[in-house]
Amino acid sequence: MTEPKTKVRTAFTKDDRGILNNWAIEPKMYFDDMIDKKAEEKGDEQGVATEYAELLKGRLPLIGITLLVLAMIGITLVAIA
Repeated sequence: MTEPKTKVRTAFTKDDRGILNNWAIEPKMYFDDMIDKKAEEKGDEQGVATEYAELLKGRLPLIGITLLVLAMIGITLVAIA
């Protein structure tokens, strides 16, 4: 039983002074066409947000910033008093 030989992937080089240069090995990319085919069969478009979701994504950050400003004003007024 002989095992198949696999190509060894190295993630470094060595220059003439012996200094190593390391980098990450990125995984191989692949695309899943089955998801696209299922969406085409249903007639759905991927990545399309509803109108409600778009409004919610726009309003929530504004509400958060407004509450932060009001909290900072409240803390300042309490510290002054």
